[in-house]
Amino acid sequence: MEQVLMFATVLLPIVTALIEGVKRTINVPKNIVPGISLGVGLVIGAVAVPFTDLDLIMRLWSGGFAGLASTGLFELTMNKRTGNTKDAA
Repeated sequence: MEQVLMFATVLLPIVTALIEGVKRTINVPKNIVPGISLGVGLVIGAVAVPFTDLDLIMRLWSGGFAGLASTGLFELTMNKRTGNTKDAA
């Protein structure tokens, strides 16, 4: 488990940067941003084969943790937000 958390720490800034780029360029509803973040984290964790010797399940756990941490697990369950990430011009 310690390796999973260390790898999630490495993936966290990458996932956060990708999600921030998505939020600034694409007009998406705010309430689905945590789900997108989880999906991006899982994908990044799955394709990180050359960077770690963890098996696929452990990399997916790491990516999932990084994705949820990048937007905040609290926002996923408690904070019901409405609106879009980018104002329509």
